[in-house]
Amino acid sequence: MRGLAGKRKLLRIFISSEDRYEGEPLWEYLLKLVKDKGLAGATVFKAAAGIGAHSELKTFTVWRLSQDLPIVVEIIDREEKIEEFLKVLDEIIEEGLVVLEDVEVISYRHRSEK
Repeated sequence: MRGLAGKRKLLRIFISSEDRYEGEPLWEYLLKLVKDKGLAGATVFKAAAGIGAHSELKTFTVWRLSQDLPIVVEIIDREEKIEEFLKVLDEIIEEGLVVLEDVEVISYRHRSEK
């Protein structure tokens, strides 16, 4: 996929680790959807702390069994593919923040299969 280099779009989705879609963690569902739609890839980041949609501090504490932490999913691909993904995403995200920005991919490499 060296052809990914050039002007592309970065889609960043801010959700909670507690968010679910059809019974599974939302971030896992999003990764499966990225694969099904043939996007270049995605990365999921779990934050240590954040302030969510209701101005509520979400942070890690050792005393809680369940940790409601911020999750960020980043996806980079061509504009057309991201725009198509956004149409599906609108049906899935109940609460969270979705941002889109222009980026320039300098290099996208992977090892060749032997």
